[in-house]
Amino acid sequence: MKFVYNCLKTVRNFRYYCTTQFKPALIRDVWQPVIGLEVHAQILSASKLFSRVGAKYGAPPNTQVGIFEAAHPGTLPTLNKRCVEAAIKTALALQAQVVRVSRFDRKHYFYPDLPAGYQITQKDCPIAKDGFISFNVPVQEYSMKFYSHSVRLTQLQLEEDSGKSIHDAKSNRVLVDLNRAGLPLMELVFAPDLRDGEEAAALIKELSLVLTRVGTCSCRMEEGALRVDANISVHKQGEPLGERTEVKNLNSIRSLVKAINYEIERQIDILEAGGTVLNETLRFDAITSTTIKMRDKDTIHDYRFMPEPNLPPLRLHDSLDASCIPNSSLDINDIRKKMNELPEETRRRLISDYGISLENSIILVNDDALVDYFLDVMSGTKSHNGQLVSNLLLNNLLGTLNSLDVDIKDSILSPSAFAEIVHLLESGQILHAVALKIMELICSSGDKRTPSEIVETNNWTKLPDDLLEDYVLEVISSNKKLVGKYRRGNSKVFNTLMGKAVAATERRADMQKLQDLLKRKLDE
Repeated sequence: MKFVYNCLKTVRNFRYYCTTQFKPALIRDVWQPVIGLEVHAQILSASKLFSRVGAKYGAPPNTQVGIFEAAHPGTLPTLNKRCVEAAIKTALALQAQVVRVSRFDRKHYFYPDLPAGYQITQKDCPIAKDGFISFNVPVQEYSMKFYSHSVRLTQLQLEEDSGKSIHDAKSNRVLVDLNRAGLPLMELVFAPDLRDGEEAAALIKELSLVLTRVGTCSCRMEEGALRVDANISVHKQGEPLGERTEVKNLNSIRSLVKAINYEIERQIDILEAGGTVLNETLRFDAITSTTIKMRDKDTIHDYRFMPEPNLPPLRLHDSLDASCIPNSSLDINDIRKKMNELPEETRRRLISDYGISLENSIILVNDDALVDYFLDVMSGTKSHNGQLVSNLLLNNLLGTLNSLDVDIKDSILSPSAFAEIVHLLESGQILHAVALKIMELICSSGDKRTPSEIVETNNWTKLPDDLLEDYVLEVISSNKKLVGKYRRGNSKVFNTLMGKAVAATERRADMQKLQDLLKRKLDE
């Protein structure tokens, strides 16, 4: 929730304007970066992709390993049905074509954390292909705007993860933890449709929202559940694409942005100096914020792909297609019917049903707990002013909870009590400042009274507008010296008179109306 609140603080005073025609300024005007991402998303599953061994994160080393992961002779893979369903859900969420018949392959390479000497993946016949994802990118140079961008999904494939090698420099040994070996992954290969680190970050944020909404990945990058490889090149407009480099295993949004933007600048510097960009695999050093060479891509070994002989083709059918003959236990349409509402659909619904701004819809959808709270409030109030409710929630309640280090889902102020505050405000019974005082009182002290009871006990009801004139006339009659100075041209004393009027009304009056009335009476 703190992340959402910090994002809100950055944009809360701005109004966004969305246009697909807007294009960000090109790096140094001349060079055009081209960026494509490959994302490895760990599937939410109780067991591994090809065995029943548990997939618990944080278990002691080598305690989540079975005979298949250890590559004992004679062990055979058994495909996890839950993982196939997750891949189909993800494909549908990304508007991709689910392939009716897909196949598994062996990708051979020898490394200590891969006991079998090969990885089971899908190279030529993945489970899905030809999708896309749309997302909103804030423009850093133009804080009042953001633009919509889309990236094509080339393919989505199922594959198993490898183990983890730990290089112990002290003892000059390589330690191997096979807990991760065999974990179910979806590899999502996106077309090179990105132009800078900010677009890449926006893509990953939207993808994370989609995957968590459909329940296929936790997207906890700190746990390695979502890892990103970035392929980066630069070229001049009208010229062929440049030589690309690949930055591997980026495990945070911050690292992703810094790595891409640094690599763009590094390649431009090389080319402008007359050098040549080499086709390399790099890693990102978070301490120095630079990319470091791991190996030349030209020296990559032949993976010797071959069909996986121990797994038959994965066959699916779609009952929505009348011409489709059921030939498997998995019906794509059954999964389609159970799909959750996607983030972009939620944004559109919030805007159309409740009239909130696009800015507020984006912030709400970034946190499921916020969306649920907002919808609960709207269902519990007679008001249809969704913009007012969302502003109070995001600008005021969220700030109060953040200062108390409390998450929205743990808020003492219930949605029904929040709805009551909105009703009191909209009906003119209280002022906006009083609404904020009630929120703070309940959240900080745990006051069990209803908002109406708090207002009545503290005499916080708004003064009727028709009573304001009496207070103003009383202030004028009891401060004749100040009034005389004002009428002789000393406008500075107006603030003093206004302060006395505010005090006389015990801060229960509409300040703007009180100020206008006082000025009018003084000018008469």
